[in-house]
Formats: sequence, structure tokens, C-alpha cells
Amino acid sequence: MGSFNQTKIENFILIGLSSDPKTKIAMFVIFSLVYATSITGNITLIIVTQLVNELQTPMYRFICNLSILDITFTSVTVPKMLIGLLLERNYISYVGCFTQLYFFHFLGSSECFLLSIMGYDRYVAICHPLRYFQIMDNKTCLLLALGCWITGFLYSFVHTILTSTLSFCSSKEVNHFFCDMPPLLKLSCSDTKVNVIVILGLGGLAAGASFLLTLISYFYIISTILQIRCKEGRYKAFSTCASHLLIVLIFYGTIIIMYLRPQSSYSMEHDKMLSVFYNVITPMLNPMIYSMRNKEVKRALKKLCMRRRN
Repeated sequence: MGSFNQTKIENFILIGLSSDPKTKIAMFVIFSLVYATSITGNITLIIVTQLVNELQTPMYRFICNLSILDITFTSVTVPKMLIGLLLERNYISYVGCFTQLYFFHFLGSSECFLLSIMGYDRYVAICHPLRYFQIMDNKTCLLLALGCWITGFLYSFVHTILTSTLSFCSSKEVNHFFCDMPPLLKLSCSDTKVNVIVILGLGGLAAGASFLLTLISYFYIISTILQIRCKEGRYKAFSTCASHLLIVLIFYGTIIIMYLRPQSSYSMEHDKMLSVFYNVITPMLNPMIYSMRNKEVKRALKKLCMRRRN
């Protein structure tokens, strides 16, 4: 009897952000501009870090990785969302839905791990400046970056496989603008207790461990900075990690609110707004924060512009 209404789902319908045509057109224009700005900003940052010799350091290699993650991460959900804003009904195939789910969590978790590694990089640079290039050599940087991608791959694989085992009944309307675990769990007619436990357990472990490593790194960074007698020296030391710290606060703050809050306080409409910020706005902010707050990147951009003029 429990499987009486169960049907084979071939596609889902993404409800999206709004049903009002005028609002959808306005959203399409705004989010198209934000997406274009995000892609342009991150590509520019990648080009600058690769072409300017002064930026061939471990920190900028990690920033380059972050930009690659931001481009691919936002491209997993935003183009489909933009198409949906122009259509009356935004269909996505069953395979397409779980492919989107997989890459969303693969790239998102990889970025989470990368930010903690970048915190460790700042710890070594400030607390052990004389040994910085010895500790963070090319091989170490490559292994750390590769470790972030592999861990993200495995983390997302577990969630995607577990979610794909759920049964879906008569309704196939996903109350979101992309396929994510919470709306799919709400849509399922299966028992989702195990899924919820894994989301909170594995998600809490991954985000918690990454955040803890970042906190420990910054505890030692701040302790070292406070021991610097010269005010100018303290400012210079803090400025090297201020951009990263700001991105960490935005990134982890959004993740904690989205996935690690109690189910009783869960609101789909609230989650959609957070997802817009996490998927659309944050990838645009990252290159802006690193370029506007970083004198080395500004100098590198000027140098590249002068090369092109000459």
C-alpha cells in the first residue's frame, strides 16, 4: 500500500523564485548582469595570477583555484535558473537533476576545504615567514589543492548516491530554482531520517573541521600580529589575510544557516534567498574582495594594462 502512488519520475519541474512575469524579467536582467560580472571577474583574476610573475606565490595559486571553483560552481545552477525565469515551466530531467546536485555539492564542499587551506597558508606566511616558501613549496601546494578537490568529490558522491535511492511519488515539483537535498527530501515519499542524519553528521563534520582549522589558524595569526610592536607592521600583516577572513565569514555563515540549522526553523522561501546569495552573489564578491583590497593585484592589473597599451 505504501508504494501505491509511487511512479517512475523522468523529470522534475523547478518552481523557481517567482511566478510573477514582471518580477521574473527583472530577476533575469539583474542575475544575468551579476553572473556576467562574476565570470568576468574570476577569469580576470585567473589571468592576472598566471601572467604576472610577482603573483607566482602559494597564496595566489590558491586564489586561482578559488576562482576556478567559483566559475564552475555558479555555472552549475545559474544558467538553468536564468532559463527558468524566461519559461512558464522549467523542466529538468531526473539524471540532470542529480547531476546538478552532485556538482553543486562537489564544488561547494571543495571550496569549503580550500578556504581552510588558504587559512593555513596565511598562518604559515605570518607566523613562520622565514620558512614560508620552504613549507609551502610547489609540491605541497599541489597536493593540498588536489586534496580539496578529491575530498569534495567523495563528500558529494555520498550525498548524491544516498539521495538518489529515495522514491518520488505523484508530485514532481521541486520548490527551488535548482536541485538540492532539502527540497528533494521534502518531495520524497520515502523515509528520509537517514538522509537528514547524514546531512547533519557528514555536513557538520566537513564544515566543522574546515571551520575549526580556519579558527585555529587565525588564533595563531592574531596572536602573532598582536606581538608586533610597530603599528604599521601590524596593519601590513593583518591586510595580507583580511580579504580571506572576509570571504570565510560570508561563506561559512551562509552554509551554517542553510544546512546546519534545526529542521523546525527550516523555511523554503528563506532558503531560496540564501541560495541566491550563496550561488549568485558570493562568486561575484570573491574576485572583487581580492582585487579591491589587495594592492598586489591592483599593481598587477595596471602592469597588464600597460603591457597591452605598449
